[in-house]
Amino acid sequence: MFIGVFHTHKPRYFMAYKISSECINCGACEGECPSEAISEVNDKRQINADNCVSCGSCASVCPVGAISEE
Repeated sequence: MFIGVFHTHKPRYFMAYKISSECINCGACEGECPSEAISEVNDKRQINADNCVSCGSCASVCPVGAISEE
């Protein structure tokens, strides 16, 4: 059991990842993201920076290297 106040915002030292225009929209990154920060918007994948925990899982599975830290 946890007792106390917990904040849901991420500390400033986290840098969200970003998907470049080189994305081929394969969806590999979305399935790998543990925080469900990646979704499809207008036929492209997009990372929600507020949900991204900067683990790099998405970048490690991207077949074209379209994902990097902001």
